Amino acid sequence: MSNFLDTPIEYLKGIGPQRGDILKKELQIFTYYDLLSLYPFRYVDRSKFYKIKDINEELPYVQLKGKIIRTELLGEKFAKRFVAYLKDDTGVIELVWFQGAKWLEGKFKPDIEYVVLGKPSEFRGKYNITHPDVDLASDESVKLNAVLQPVYPSTEKLKSKGLDSKGILKLQEVLIPQLQHKIEETLPDSIINQYKFLSKELACKQIHFPENPELLKKAELRLKFEELFYIQLKLLKSKHFRKNSVQSFVFEKLGHYFNSFFNEHLPFELTNAQKRVIKEIRNDVRSGKQMNRLLQGDVGSGKTIVSLMCMLMALDNNFQACLMAPTEILAQQHFITISELIKPLGITCALLTGSVKTKARKEILQNLADGTLQIIIGTHALLEDPVKFKNLGFVVIDEQHRFGVAQRAKLHNKNVNPPHVLVMSATPIPRTLAMTLYGDLDTSVIDELPPGRKPIQTIHYTDAKRLRVYGFMKEQIALGRQIYVVYPLIEESEKLDLKNLMEGYDSLSEQFPLPEYRISILHGRMESDKKDFEMQAFVKGQTHIMVATTVIEVGVNVPNASVMVIENAERFGLSQLHQLRGRVGRGADQSYCMLLTSFKLSQDAKVRMETMCRTNDGFEVAEVDLQLRGPGDIEGTQQSGILNLKIADLAKDQQILQLARQVATEILEADPQLLKTENQILNRQLIRQNKTNINWGKVA
Repeated sequence: MSNFLDTPIEYLKGIGPQRGDILKKELQIFTYYDLLSLYPFRYVDRSKFYKIKDINEELPYVQLKGKIIRTELLGEKFAKRFVAYLKDDTGVIELVWFQGAKWLEGKFKPDIEYVVLGKPSEFRGKYNITHPDVDLASDESVKLNAVLQPVYPSTEKLKSKGLDSKGILKLQEVLIPQLQHKIEETLPDSIINQYKFLSKELACKQIHFPENPELLKKAELRLKFEELFYIQLKLLKSKHFRKNSVQSFVFEKLGHYFNSFFNEHLPFELTNAQKRVIKEIRNDVRSGKQMNRLLQGDVGSGKTIVSLMCMLMALDNNFQACLMAPTEILAQQHFITISELIKPLGITCALLTGSVKTKARKEILQNLADGTLQIIIGTHALLEDPVKFKNLGFVVIDEQHRFGVAQRAKLHNKNVNPPHVLVMSATPIPRTLAMTLYGDLDTSVIDELPPGRKPIQTIHYTDAKRLRVYGFMKEQIALGRQIYVVYPLIEESEKLDLKNLMEGYDSLSEQFPLPEYRISILHGRMESDKKDFEMQAFVKGQTHIMVATTVIEVGVNVPNASVMVIENAERFGLSQLHQLRGRVGRGADQSYCMLLTSFKLSQDAKVRMETMCRTNDGFEVAEVDLQLRGPGDIEGTQQSGILNLKIADLAKDQQILQLARQVATEILEADPQLLKTENQILNRQLIRQNKTNINWGKVA
């Protein structure tokens, strides 16, 4: 890339220090290159004009042509608004401004034609347009933008400095003409020729000022491919390096711990999928190369038992193992489950979380350092400096998307040699997201549930059917079952009109009175010992109903709990609803998930409820979630540092991503170090990207 594009943004005509500072803070635009890479998120077809009589509220925007017949200033003080009346040959529409009324007075002249652009809305049976763009029909810029006008992202602070979409468009109009022969090509000729891509320079010009829809489509394809291609190239190159260069411990044998557990103490027979995954991991850990593997499996598919058996492989070869979970309650649950399973084997195992007292902590740290402690389970407390291992050989990271990459690197650095790493995700990840977030990891999938599990029946009810739900809960309790009732909030929120946990607890106590019914309560703000007490009462069957927030989303395992009631289900994302549903269905009895919502639902909420009722397949749920929310909103992807995509959209651009990965794979198979002359351009780009992105490639 030329030095010209590295020029600080404040030097561009029309910006200066003040506007430069706000562009840096609000949109991370520091240089000309950053402004060039601020791509429009949609385009307005300025060749199309509507008549006032044809307006409806469904239109995202309309462009009108007409004369302003009169204006007036209405309202008092803060309610003051400026109204202009635009007339064409089919009718009249109000144009309304709630800000800048003084500036607008006298701006519009009679008998002159104007072009108006904005979003129509209905108020008291009449349409109006609030804060429209208004230009003289004779204006040159209107003629220039006669086809597709770009719309740019902005913020309130930027708008206050005149940098709304139109203001940013003006900056692009200053920058783009200066770019002739100043944008270096970033892809090899072989790729450009094979796939008939536009040059980088032409693509950049067409993305901001498209001459026609065909060229815009070609520009988008070129820039999306490039963005996804370099992500894949970086991930696959990192994977190749690790597989061929990063040495790790060799687990040569399966010994006493693994064999006696497998032959004598397995609580149930492994599924074929679990056996396949254990075999894949076994091949990795005896290869001498560091394993970095992602283990995906739906809720209840048996990932924990697989991870334990892999830790036993480490113990059989005289190494220590650790399991890190994102929350204390999940770490405790893992500790209870694993301690119970390994009790007959005489293995030493401890729990390390933030709430472990000083004396006990000191003993745990001493035993870890001298090797007498074989398995440690904990939260991010495992990352703290005092935690030293004698010979850490195997690391399991559960729900890894909840840990930042820098945190994971700390665990990686606790050994001279890197341990083998197994990353577990109970949240199924859509394929495109997995290829991008975890593209440098090998992947294993447990795609079958343990035998005897019945699919959970999911039913959606509105508040009007609440008494029917209570009746069903009583029937289930009479059959000896237990029930979860989950609320989104702990306390009253002024912003959200939700049934909060405490109110819900009170109303349930009226419907399910003592002594016939007993209710537990669990939320994130409780003291650890109180949480344990309530949880254990429910686990032991001493209480019938567990009223909780989403702290029970992961990790709590009560096979006798067969009903999950989710209050205000419309307030939860799809993957969270699926996680909550997975807390039931762990025994042999038929289980149920009941989604309670208000009657009025948004279109997205309707899709979420319909998806939950239609399928139990976590991967299908995850795909719908990606379509609805986009990758940036899916929990954990922001901190991955990889999904700050400028133009590609993983929900929509799956085919481009597949192509990008295929091309990157072919190049690296032929030239793993990118040493060939035609691949020097790729090396330069990777070096440039690495200057701005920390390379965590060697860490899961």
